Amino acid sequence: MIARVTRRPRQKRIVILGGGFGGVYAAIHLEKLLERQSAVEICLVSHDNFFLFTPMLHEVAASDLEMTNIVNPLRKLLHKVEVLVGDVHQIDLSAKRVSISRSFRNHPQQIGYDHLVIALGSVTNFYNLPGIAELAVPMKSLSDAIRLRAQILRHLEEANSECNPIDRQSLLTFVVAGGGFAGVETVAALNDFLRQALPFYPNLCEEMLRVMLVHSGPVILPELCQDLGRYAQKVLARRGVEIRFNTRVKSMTEGNVSLVDGLSIPTRNLVWTAGAVPSPLIFSLPCPKKQGRLLVNQFLQVPDWPNVWAVGDCAFVPDIRNPGKSHPRTAQHAIREGNIVAQNIAAVLLRRPLKSFSFKTIGLFASIGRRIGVARIFGFNFSGFFAWWMWRTVYLSKLPGLDKKVRVAFDWTLDLLFPKDVCAVHDFDRRRDFHRQDHTTNPVPPPPRSMAPGQRQRASSRFGRLIITTSASNSPSPPNTKEKPARWLTVTASRRSKAISPASHPRAPMPIAESL
Repeated sequence: MIARVTRRPRQKRIVILGGGFGGVYAAIHLEKLLERQSAVEICLVSHDNFFLFTPMLHEVAASDLEMTNIVNPLRKLLHKVEVLVGDVHQIDLSAKRVSISRSFRNHPQQIGYDHLVIALGSVTNFYNLPGIAELAVPMKSLSDAIRLRAQILRHLEEANSECNPIDRQSLLTFVVAGGGFAGVETVAALNDFLRQALPFYPNLCEEMLRVMLVHSGPVILPELCQDLGRYAQKVLARRGVEIRFNTRVKSMTEGNVSLVDGLSIPTRNLVWTAGAVPSPLIFSLPCPKKQGRLLVNQFLQVPDWPNVWAVGDCAFVPDIRNPGKSHPRTAQHAIREGNIVAQNIAAVLLRRPLKSFSFKTIGLFASIGRRIGVARIFGFNFSGFFAWWMWRTVYLSKLPGLDKKVRVAFDWTLDLLFPKDVCAVHDFDRRRDFHRQDHTTNPVPPPPRSMAPGQRQRASSRFGRLIITTSASNSPSPPNTKEKPARWLTVTASRRSKAISPASHPRAPMPIAESL
């Protein structure tokens, strides 16, 4: 009798590139649809190991929410999906292979696939303007929001001790480029944060602040109707935000921002929300493109590549209801695109008919600060407190994870009762981080060799946040030593000071200038 040997079929591998709305929701739905299919393997490649809820990003920058409350660990959201944290370097469509580098060591790895979902999103577009990429702060990632918050507090600290009014004015001038949703919500949150933080700085007042929004069009929030845009303009102007219309940022230097209309703004703070472009990997793919994005059909397939799919900001998804136009690049569309692409991939594997993507925008919301918002839902306009309440209710319901919903709601409740936190505990710019003073590039000048009794010397760092005071001491000198006045180190921070004697401290035997 001859035994028949059955060969186990090879697992089909679905690779998803990108951990944004489109990629994550495609993985979530694929996990559910193919739960009982043991011959299918799902892999998600993401730059971070978490999913960022970007609609609440400006609230992290304004100290309304804790940064970890708007992120969800991918391995917590995806139970049966293999999560690879790394960067995508190359996509070989002919060989069905993706090259990535994993972990901080940039360990190279190649991944083969049977189906590929490209959801790489977009990156900030600086338009090659001089100084913008180097000096401006974008609002695209969680690190951008943390960096913006740290820069705001850092410059408030410096301005509080700055004697030169010109330098102080440049520190207290904040410019936001871009009048869309991201720019308007950022400038509104930034303006509220600054004005609520000023009481903690006794040498500053609201008259010293200058908050400006630069927009290239005649009305802000062009995604909404002009009536809501004008309403938002009035609210922002009433709260002290200066709006410049029909102009753009031309360049930026260390202390100046220039506009195309000739206006020069003395400032060290520029927040860039004025443009986005698809991931650079998209341009290297041998696929049809439109407006710089991958062109897909109504099934979200890339033409001529039947097992390649694209969703999110990097895809030009045609609107079958409006020929020639594409669906907006918003989170609500990316979520639905992820759902449809998951259904279509499952349909291909199970040999079922594909489903066309068609979705009509439900509503658009924008928060303009201090419990005021604007909204357009099913063609109806709303403004004021009710629109702001709807903004928070809708986005809170969309935030993944019950624990995150509770944490965000708790943060919002605390924000009603207590002032904003002004602790600068995160700072990614090491050159300006007062927690890591670099004595090689920014040395503190040593005290003079001879100082009269009672004489004091103040040496402040470049950014004015660390004040070191040396003074003579009248305490007797130790026996068997030359008479030499002991030097004291006084580090002043937030109206409190602490004196440390190098002579008495066991771990500070060196002179002050050397020990720093």
